[in-house]
Amino acid sequence: MTGVRQADIVVNPQPRLTDAPRRRGGGWSRWRVAARLARRQTWRAKGASALVVMLVALPIAAMSAYSVWAMSSVGTAEEQVTVELGETQAWVATAGVPGAGFWQAPTQPEWNGYPFTEDGSWEIPDGTPLDDPLDVLPPGTETLEITHGQVFAETFGGTGALEAWGGEAWDPRLAGRFDLLDGERPDGPREAMVTEAALERLGIEIGGTLSLADAGTHFTVVGTLDAATLPDSAAAVFLPDPAQVTGERRWYLPALALGWDDVLALNEEGVVVYSREVVLDPPTVTTVEAASARDAWLNGIWMTVTVLAVAGVFAAYVAVMLAGAAFAVSARRQQRALAVAASVGARPRDLSRTIALQGTVLGVVGGGIGVAAGIGIAALVMQLTATGSATRFWGFHVPWPLLAGVFAFAVLVGTASALVPARSVTRSDTISALRGARRPQTPRASRPIWGSLLLIVGVALTLASGIAAAGLNTMDDVAPDSPLRALPPFGIVIGPILVQVGVLISGGWLLWWTARGLSKLGLSAKIASRDAAANASRTVPAFAAIAATVFIGVFAVGQLSMQTANTARGWFYQAPLGSLAIDIEPTGMEAVTATDAARAADAAAGLAEATGADHVAVIGRQLNAWFNGGTADARQAEFVMALLPAEHLLDPTVVDSFSTMGQSPQNPLSVVAPRDLETALGTALSPGDLAAYREGAALVADPRFVTDGTIDIAAWTVADAGEGRAPDNVWDPNKRPAAWGMPDISDPLWAEELDALVVDLPRQPISIAISPETATRLGVVTQPDSAIGSFTAPPSTADLDRLIEQAANAGAADWALAARYESGPPSDAAWIVPLLATVAVLVLGASAVALGLARYERRPDDATLSAVGGTPGLRRRIGFWQGLVIAGFGTLAGTAAGILPPIGFAIQSGHDLRIADIPWAVLAALTIGLPLAIAATSWLVPPRHPDLTRRTAIT
Repeated sequence: MTGVRQADIVVNPQPRLTDAPRRRGGGWSRWRVAARLARRQTWRAKGASALVVMLVALPIAAMSAYSVWAMSSVGTAEEQVTVELGETQAWVATAGVPGAGFWQAPTQPEWNGYPFTEDGSWEIPDGTPLDDPLDVLPPGTETLEITHGQVFAETFGGTGALEAWGGEAWDPRLAGRFDLLDGERPDGPREAMVTEAALERLGIEIGGTLSLADAGTHFTVVGTLDAATLPDSAAAVFLPDPAQVTGERRWYLPALALGWDDVLALNEEGVVVYSREVVLDPPTVTTVEAASARDAWLNGIWMTVTVLAVAGVFAAYVAVMLAGAAFAVSARRQQRALAVAASVGARPRDLSRTIALQGTVLGVVGGGIGVAAGIGIAALVMQLTATGSATRFWGFHVPWPLLAGVFAFAVLVGTASALVPARSVTRSDTISALRGARRPQTPRASRPIWGSLLLIVGVALTLASGIAAAGLNTMDDVAPDSPLRALPPFGIVIGPILVQVGVLISGGWLLWWTARGLSKLGLSAKIASRDAAANASRTVPAFAAIAATVFIGVFAVGQLSMQTANTARGWFYQAPLGSLAIDIEPTGMEAVTATDAARAADAAAGLAEATGADHVAVIGRQLNAWFNGGTADARQAEFVMALLPAEHLLDPTVVDSFSTMGQSPQNPLSVVAPRDLETALGTALSPGDLAAYREGAALVADPRFVTDGTIDIAAWTVADAGEGRAPDNVWDPNKRPAAWGMPDISDPLWAEELDALVVDLPRQPISIAISPETATRLGVVTQPDSAIGSFTAPPSTADLDRLIEQAANAGAADWALAARYESGPPSDAAWIVPLLATVAVLVLGASAVALGLARYERRPDDATLSAVGGTPGLRRRIGFWQGLVIAGFGTLAGTAAGILPPIGFAIQSGHDLRIADIPWAVLAALTIGLPLAIAATSWLVPPRHPDLTRRTAIT
């Protein structure tokens, strides 16, 4: 065999046609090749691609649907003038004093006023508006006068208040504002129209009789009319004469068009105008005052824009994390194909570009699907929530420029989710990849250092900001609008975000330490934890997405729970919980007479019993002194008070305001019969206390009145009490400023002590109750003030609505009834259950993605494990521990970060928000129970049958 040395071989290269340097592949050609490879890979890996598309499309669909829904709720100029004017040219109304500089916004006549002063305010000048604008319109101008208000009509169930329009609202020139639905237009002074809902409310059909309860007038209903601004469920009537309805008057102009100069001229006469010409072509220059209407509109939508932006950022973060995990798995599955490309000349940047473009391609697909789905969802939601009012949804408005921005956002999210895996591809070893070797990822030493630093800084920033805010609250020399007061709340929120970023950066390092600890708990825990640590690029984004979701949920639960508890502590109960309170109120400035009060109490008791009350208690009270001083005899009558001890009176030099929370400190005595105590106060007395109450003891719900087991009772004349010569149980009389001009306190006519029976009750109208016999002995002259009804079973909403309507109609000329059902402060369950359910669904979704990726990537390892004797039970237990590690890390990190803002805001508030009000048991159940539930679900889902794999070895 003849050997040939390499040095003996001479290779003659092909002659070059030019001496120019050899040309390398152009940049655009490399982009085209990368794009082609990306497109083919996304089609080849259909499962992973579908997952990324879904992760991108879901938030994009929600954002698109919201955009269409929100824009459809805003009318165009053409739609607005149709709803306001129908086919007329304008409407005018009197609103201001002529000749006083009255102004209005061009397209919002309800935004009007007078010239601003230097301090930014304005005052209503002396004078009265015009009775009607006809005199300031051109002679011969045709008008349609329409009055909008309310009338009382006889309904199927009694008497009810109905929305009403007076005037020829059915005029064909008002079509679009008022539309004929059925029947005919009225042709006489005793013909009227109603809405379709009013036919059912009145219990009639077309041709029936409409009877007004207050005027005793009867009309024949000849047809049904629809008001564009009303929902289909609203009952309303349309009467022929504007004078038959008391309310807002407008004069519609069928033919006269008014430009902006005409509007300004009418403004000088105190007339506001809504003009078709002005709305469709608004002026570009107006007064500063009118321009402020635009600023108010922008302020009104700013919160909506802010919420949409925050929701978009959160959705993008979660999508990038989960899609990034999917791309990390996909990139490792592609490493052999990418290594082949590298072996034939592909540069690292070409490989990175291929992975990044896969994100772009899937972002384009997900964005397109999300935008299309969002438009469809918006159409469905609008169809389901439409009320029939033209102002509910003005039209189906698809904001294509805004949706283009949402689509671009989707492409950006898809691309961003692939950037980290794309960067990691550039550091891969081509030979190892061709051999099929999969080397675990080793965390860099700098990451845990920076992550730990951010964790410490975040916690310290939150606590320091809360303490700083609490300190600023005690500093009166710091202005309320000082930037110093605005900084701490930002620190309270930014601190926990830094904590989350710290967990994300040091996540791989934390997983390695977790793996070392869990390795001692058994083989399945050891394999699962080491798999999570070895594939941190897949695991860390998954638990980061879970942590972000749990963070928002814990933050909301903690903060809202403290606010709800604070509201409950200060809640004023109109009656015992689950009871009905009906107050007797005067209709004018004069007090209700004793005779009328007795009649009103009978009516209130009858209404409560008709609603299903088991027992009705009538509460008596003295007339307030300012009501009872009209005659000489009344002025010299006795006014009896329970006295609040001096230590509870306010110093006006320290406290400049107070709130009674519905109680009457100047008139705290209520007279309640012993048999009515449980109904009136919602508490039952022992036989001994009840006997003491009958014998003259006072039942005290406000313990501030009690000193050594007794309360002080004293009497002054009504004149002294009404003119400030008697204590008011609010201000310390010895510290009232001389500038108040208050007289000195007179000596009481008499004074006495009553034994006190203190009951622990929340704030409610009755501070001190005495029996009728005790009131008679003390000379307390009372009359019925309210009625309270108790129920065994709570009344239905329909019964309460009927009661409130009947109470509003049951009054007389001098008195009225006001009914309220006491359901207590808002409950946490109304929002905490759906909030936690939403958090649980999002965490389950994120965990499902992460665990699905883990199982997909572990298929070769499962095959190896099965080949060496691994049982299905072992593989199930591995799935259990994988779920526990991923979901547990996420919920623990999210809970730890989410609880920091409520703690910070509690420190800031002083004593209003209390850390003890946070539902710690609920949060503990969420933090522990949710990962366990996810792990159990992962254990219940059996792993697929392992596929044998073959790895190529290169030696």
